[in-house]
Amino acid sequence: QVQLVESGGGLVQPGGSLTLSCVASTTTFSTFIMNWYRQSQGKERELVATITRHGDSTTYADSAKGRFTISRDNGKNAVYLQMNNLRSDDAGVYYCNAHTTTWGVPHDYWGRGTQVVVSS
Repeated sequence: QVQLVESGGGLVQPGGSLTLSCVASTTTFSTFIMNWYRQSQGKERELVATITRHGDSTTYADSAKGRFTISRDNGKNAVYLQMNNLRSDDAGVYYCNAHTTTWGVPHDYWGRGTQVVVSS
């Protein structure tokens, strides 16, 4: 079982920045693809950013491109989401997800989320 704990959310003004962190309790952190998801009020959870096991590749939702940066530190079992130039539609609960596949069977672990509020 992998436990994920997010932090770094809060209230920020439009145009501001936040960095979210997620720390995993596992000795096999580098075997997981890590994702950040967002769930805004009244909407389904959506994938915001993905980083591969060793951080050599990242992908972003169109809404995040050019403004968000996902990174990881396998030595610290941590993944980060740097968010710049925040907009009101970036608000929501951000969830950290760890994904792996064992013998063809997918396994997903989720944190409890951290809330981001974008308001002046």
